[in-house]
Amino acid sequence: QVQLVESGGGLVQAGGSLRLSCATSGRTFSMGWFRQAPGKDREFVAVISWSGGSTSYADSVKGRFTISRDNAKNMVYLQMNNLKPEDTAVYYCAARTSAGGQYDFWGQGTQVTVSS
Repeated sequence: QVQLVESGGGLVQAGGSLRLSCATSGRTFSMGWFRQAPGKDREFVAVISWSGGSTSYADSVKGRFTISRDNAKNMVYLQMNNLKPEDTAVYYCAARTSAGGQYDFWGQGTQVTVSS
């Protein structure tokens, strides 16, 4: 069983920065961040491989967001810079427990609100 707990959300002005953290327990493979804005479907934000050597981002956040992980601390991070009002959403971290599998476990989410 894997447990994921996000933190670091909050209210920030446009152009500001936030760093989200996801504390993990249990064995995980690749880890992802997703977000869901009010009235919209959940969407992919970023993913990182187990080693951290491979990352991928949604086009909407490329160049502004950086995903990283510290396996020694069982932590995954999402550094968000130059935030825009359209980044406002609940952000979730998710874990795969096997290569190529589905995201098996999800956190409870953390709210990010960007004011204009």
